[in-house]
Order: sequence, then C-alpha cells, then structure tokens
Amino acid sequence: QVQLVESGGGLVQPGGSLRLSCAASGSIYSIDDMGWYRRAPGRERELVARIHSGDNPIYADSVKGRFTISRDNAKNTVYQQMNSLEPEDTAVYYCNALVRTVGYRAPSHYWGQGTQVSVSS
Repeated sequence: QVQLVESGGGLVQPGGSLRLSCAASGSIYSIDDMGWYRRAPGRERELVARIHSGDNPIYADSVKGRFTISRDNAKNTVYQQMNSLEPEDTAVYYCNALVRTVGYRAPSHYWGQGTQVSVSS
C-alpha cells in the first residue's frame, strides 16, 4: 500500500555532486521519519541521514558537512544533496520511511528499491 520510488543515482567523479530524491505514495496517513541508508559491497547497511517531519536532521559522521537531507511534507518526498563525493561514498542508497497508513496507523518501515551511486575517476 506504500511505495517509495528513488531517483538521482549515477556515476560521478570525486568531488562531484548528486541529488537523490525519494517519493512516497499510497495509503499514507502520515510519515514520521524519512531517511537514506546505504550498502557498499562487502559492508553492512549503514544510516546516512534521517529527518523527521518537523526537521531535526541526523547525519552519519562520514557525511556531515557534505550531505544535506531535506523533505517536502506536502509531496511526501525526501531529498539528499550530496556534495564533495568521495569514492568511499560508492554504494546502493536506499530510501526508508516510517509511515502510518490510513488503515493501520501504527508506524511501519518501508524501503525503496535502491539507487546506485558510484564515485570514481
């Protein structure tokens, strides 16, 4: 009943920028939190950034000062501006949302399909 659609991944050179978008749709009553996780080859999934509907962004130490998360509550969309990208940022980035649906308002996590971000010369 809830779908998250991600876009904006791609291949960039070190120092480049990308902007990720994730739009949630479906039987949504409200979204408490939205965020981005990533999984690099051979590594476990890690939190990149999360943001509440009332702001209060949280960032992983590795991306502070380089990534900026924001959201448009009216559009149920979360964004992640990624600047000064490094090879270590290469990963599949997954959108996550803590959603309360119209029929069942207890919050549940939903995940996007992932979008590849590759940073290399």
